Amino acid sequence: MSTFTMLMLAFTVMLGLTVLEKLRHAGPTDWLRNLQAFVLDFGISYLVYRYWPQWVGGSLISAAALPFWLGLPLFFLIRDFSEWLFHYAQHKLPWLWAMHSLHHSDPEMTALTTNRHFWGDRLVKSLTVWPMATMFIDHTDAILQTYMVVSLYHYFVHANLKVDFGPLSWLLNSPAYHRRHHSRLVEHYDTNFAALFPIFDVIFGTYRRPDGWPPSGLDEGPPKSFAELAAWPVRDQARAMIRRWRGKGAEAPAAQVSEA
Repeated sequence: MSTFTMLMLAFTVMLGLTVLEKLRHAGPTDWLRNLQAFVLDFGISYLVYRYWPQWVGGSLISAAALPFWLGLPLFFLIRDFSEWLFHYAQHKLPWLWAMHSLHHSDPEMTALTTNRHFWGDRLVKSLTVWPMATMFIDHTDAILQTYMVVSLYHYFVHANLKVDFGPLSWLLNSPAYHRRHHSRLVEHYDTNFAALFPIFDVIFGTYRRPDGWPPSGLDEGPPKSFAELAAWPVRDQARAMIRRWRGKGAEAPAAQVSEA
């Protein structure tokens, strides 16, 4: 599958879910910042997949030596656990949270929130959990392409659609399950880290069954400009620089008048 085909497929899923969201829960969204984050992240992902050094030290399990029906679920489980582990670390390590908090800054989580990641996240993952997962199992082209297509499910997980799997919520992530993870309510913090399979939350004690549709976002609010989005981990410093720049710009005319 070509990059263009995958991109078009992603846009089709995004568009379809966005239209459905508008029909079911019309309201303002931070769609512009989400699309800007998508452009940045897509550019970085292209560089990572095309030019970044990949793990070449071998794997404990060769997916090519396994039948597809066995290699595929093994790859999914190992890769999904690596995603769970990294996500957990993002909420526990301050320097990772400084980047990941951009994803949580969306005041109204929608399908487009899926794209709202700081561009540096992908670089860190390409040096940590992705090589770690490959050390356990490699992949064939068919397995990787299947994984990429299934990953589009994350758009549904973030969608503003009140879908709850109820007592079966421990089997597969859902909008209600992930909404609890994005909740602004303190009692919901540090729960439901799952990417696809909540079984890892169950194993490590972070599973909580969805209980309603809580508000999302951060108290400090979303980025107010593309510059703040691009420099999100150092947003306080960036905001101060912007304020100083704007202040100097506002003072210039007055200075010119006094000199005249």
